[in-house]
Amino acid sequence: MSITIDIAELIAQTDAVKAPVRLEYVRGRMKWEASPASRHQKTLQRIERSLRPIPGHPAGCGCFALADTLIRFPDPDHSIKRPDLAIFCTEPPDSDEALTVIPAAVVEVLSLGYEEKDLGSDGAPFYLAYGVQDVLIVDPRTGVVYHDTPDTARRSLTAPITIDLRCGCRVTVA
Repeated sequence: MSITIDIAELIAQTDAVKAPVRLEYVRGRMKWEASPASRHQKTLQRIERSLRPIPGHPAGCGCFALADTLIRFPDPDHSIKRPDLAIFCTEPPDSDEALTVIPAAVVEVLSLGYEEKDLGSDGAPFYLAYGVQDVLIVDPRTGVVYHDTPDTARRSLTAPITIDLRCGCRVTVA
C-alpha cells in the first residue's frame, strides 16, 4: 500500500500534530527548521506589538500582521513559505490552508543555526521577486537589522531602530 500526499497537506499535518519543526517548500525543495526558541519568539512579539500605520501616509495601509502563517507564492513550484511576520494592508481572509495573498512586507528573525534560510537566495530575494516590498531580517543576538527592498541594495542597520515601510507601516526593532 502506498500513500500519496501533497506538500501542502504534509506541512498542514506536521503543524496539526505540533511537530517540533517548521516546514516550508521553496523552489521545489523542502526546508525545515526547529521550532523557534524564546529569544526568537520574544523578539518577534516585540516587533509585532510595535507595528502601526504611519500617520498621514497616502497608502492608508491597515498594517495587519500574521505570525508564522503559510503563504503560497505564484512561482512555478507553488512555493509555500512561512514568514515569521507577514504584514498586509488589508485584512487577509480566514483560511485553513496556505494564503495566496502576498504580504506587503515580511519580517524574519534569525534563529541560531538556520541563518542561511533567511539570509540566502530563498529569503529576501525570493520574497522581493514575488511582490513583497520590504523584507526585514533581524538578528536578535547582534542587533543587526537587514532591510531589503526591490530597488535598493540591502541596508544593514543597528537596533534599536524605527523603520518606515513602503506600504505605510512603521515598525520598531528594539
